[in-house]
Amino acid sequence: MKNSLLLSLALMTAMPVAAAKLSMPSDAPKSYESECASCHMAYQPGLLGQKNWLNIMADLGKHFGSDASLDDKTQSEISKWLIKNASSDRKYSAVAPENRITKSAWFIKEHAEVKAEVWTRPSVKSSANCTACHTDAATGNFSERKIRIPVK
Repeated sequence: MKNSLLLSLALMTAMPVAAAKLSMPSDAPKSYESECASCHMAYQPGLLGQKNWLNIMADLGKHFGSDASLDDKTQSEISKWLIKNASSDRKYSAVAPENRITKSAWFIKEHAEVKAEVWTRPSVKSSANCTACHTDAATGNFSERKIRIPVK
């Protein structure tokens, strides 16, 4: 009885921490939403580790084929916030090739069953478009129960 109570308490306290890793931190600067989410989903900082965020923010002039340059103050504000909230979990913090979430080992493993043609559907466009299939991606809920793969 005592062991099951301790296990229940441990699970109850561990669950919010695990869920919080991918939720958007409440202290997100307005500039993150206005600057970063103007072109793509405002990715949760916990999807990558510090090294990847440092690399991304250091090369905004060549941000995945676009010039996403920011003024120094805004770049500093967003960088500090991303680094502060980056994942330290080994699963997410391993350096992703080309600093792309979609090239990280965990992403590839999680999406292994997705057929290549799904990524090219007009409603999906690319593997970086999380919200195309994960209906609650913006809140950090990537649960399989919340997946709706578009037919077209």
